[in-house]
Amino acid sequence: MKSKLFLIFFLVLLYGCAHKEHYIGEQYLGTKYLIDPLGEEKAPDKDPLLRTDAFDCMTFVETCLADGDIEKLNKIRYKDGKVDFINRNHFVETDWLNNNTDLVENVSNQYGKTERKKIAIDKKSWFKKKHNINTSFKTQHAVLEYIPYSEFKPVKTDKPLIVLFVAGNLNFYAKMGTGLSVVHMGFLLPDGMLRHASKTDSCVTDTDFNEYIQKHKKYKKHIGFALVEIK
Repeated sequence: MKSKLFLIFFLVLLYGCAHKEHYIGEQYLGTKYLIDPLGEEKAPDKDPLLRTDAFDCMTFVETCLADGDIEKLNKIRYKDGKVDFINRNHFVETDWLNNNTDLVENVSNQYGKTERKKIAIDKKSWFKKKHNINTSFKTQHAVLEYIPYSEFKPVKTDKPLIVLFVAGNLNFYAKMGTGLSVVHMGFLLPDGMLRHASKTDSCVTDTDFNEYIQKHKKYKKHIGFALVEIK
């Protein structure tokens, strides 16, 4: 009798392990953190178009969404998939979200009370100050809907979501030539973990999302987060 019970328990355990949910980006856990690891393989950014041995927060999300496929990745990282440094979706607020509407959608209002932040990105000034490149870009404006930390409640989701962490007016970004609002990104998983390329941990890691939020609520300049659905 005991042997039969043990066999049943073993089979149930084996079945559970075999059917355990594996979430997006799991294969990259532990991969090192590196700022701006991707480029166009030519000046001004000679880094490769694709690599899976190092990530920053943005390239981690992009590579996972593309499932490591370079053509898909280029379509995500560049407007209309045209590979060029000038054409890259450098800014989440005005470039990345707007040029990937076929792939992602801000659904923050489905998960809590939201506010709207007006954002201005001066790409012309940024290209000149940061990279000494002259462009004809006009200042771009966007409105980002997000959940303020003051309205935070535990998020329940049955599928991974992209989470964007939003800051207020960050004066120290003035030296870049433009303001900035989205300062970090990763995946919120159904098990309540934040999977992200973490500068603090120097690698891709899982962090308890609720604990991460409680920590960032204490930072005066950080105001909330946006939740983005993967279509």
